[in-house]
Amino acid sequence: MPPKIKELVRDLEMAGFVNRGGKGSHRNYEHPNGSRITISGQLSDDAKPYQIRETKKKIVESK
Repeated sequence: MPPKIKELVRDLEMAGFVNRGGKGSHRNYEHPNGSRITISGQLSDDAKPYQIRETKKKIVESK
């Protein structure tokens, strides 16, 4: 069972990413080191495989 969008958001925020806002169901996150990622979808939606991969990649890059 894939994680929910809210779990990806939680992981990003725990890694130091800050929500810069967005339009509609899009959320733009930025890390103080300049790394950025956009997550789309409602918080209760299942995350798509590419969203999971990209989130993990950005969290590793931010360390």
